[in-house]
Amino acid sequence: MARKLRMGLIGGGPGSFIGRIHHIAAELDGEAELVCGAFSSSPARSREAGDAYHLPSSRVYDSYAQMIAAEKALPADTRMDFAAIVTPNHVHYEPARLCLENGFHVVVDKPMCFSLDEARQLKDLVARTQRLLAVTYTYSGYPLVKQVRALIASGRIGTVRKIYVEYPQGWLSTDLERGGQKQASWRTDPARSGAGGAIGDIGTHAAHLAEYVSGLRITAIDAELSTFVPGRRLDDDSAMLLRFENGASGVLFATQVAAGEENNIRIRVYGEKGGLEWQQADANSLILRLLDAPMQVLRTGWSYLDPITAANSRTPPGHPEGYLEAFANIYAAFYKAVRDYERDPAIDYRNYDFPNVDDGLHGMAFVETVVRSAQSDKKWTTLA
Repeated sequence: MARKLRMGLIGGGPGSFIGRIHHIAAELDGEAELVCGAFSSSPARSREAGDAYHLPSSRVYDSYAQMIAAEKALPADTRMDFAAIVTPNHVHYEPARLCLENGFHVVVDKPMCFSLDEARQLKDLVARTQRLLAVTYTYSGYPLVKQVRALIASGRIGTVRKIYVEYPQGWLSTDLERGGQKQASWRTDPARSGAGGAIGDIGTHAAHLAEYVSGLRITAIDAELSTFVPGRRLDDDSAMLLRFENGASGVLFATQVAAGEENNIRIRVYGEKGGLEWQQADANSLILRLLDAPMQVLRTGWSYLDPITAANSRTPPGHPEGYLEAFANIYAAFYKAVRDYERDPAIDYRNYDFPNVDDGLHGMAFVETVVRSAQSDKKWTTLA
């Protein structure tokens, strides 16, 4: 396929944060271009966004259903190849379903769906339609996160024993939702966000990061959910113990009421021979600690890193790469799968380095299990 992939965007209208992020990341490497969109549930706002994206009016739609039907009717050399869904959680499943059933691949922001039942249905749809679906668990796209994964897989720190992962934010320390702040309003609304507040919004990121780098699935959870801001309808704070499939133990906390904090997701993994530590606040550095050896700081861009790390870096040492590039790495892996799919639809999506429908399903099971655990008097709740 000697051309750019054609992208449609569902959501991402005026006032959207994540829509612009997806657009920039999707086009960063020149592999794709935005050709159409249904940017808002309001037709007028969708047209406003279409103008801002410099799209022809004929490719700006009043609804995602209209967009999918109209794009399918276009000639194969014109219609979109995939759609990115960047809406609130309750509007993930239906456009994803329509895209898959009409022959389009899908990228969907996390969490994959509103509920575990919807996630299971999407998993079945991916199998039935044989189309590709990626979930943007962003932090797995960082080069040095991939280095952590490679070092653990190579046995450098031995069998994993302990994982600490944290995601502190402070932006919801006050009741922003009562003032109509768009991002706060839907994230704290159970009708739009789902059963989890902070745990669904950022806790799923932390859980996926722990599983991605370690190669281990979480099997049981002992969780506490809290809501500190009076009147808020969903959790804004969480803390939990984790069990992993190899017997390793873990600690996870995700909070949006850590006043003064920004977005410093951080992970530490300890094995029988040593430990690894990475945090987004210094994303170009990775700390390696080994028994009976000095602490080492590994940096992006150097030849001593794993080839997968180098393949996900775009700049020489000392030139910071961050959030946008991590997003773009997920898109790049997804594009590789889409191009291979065009040659052979029987490809196995699990062979590509992007979070897929299995990860999305597991993420929804994580949220549901955390909620059940927090409501239970039992010490451990098996992950659904």
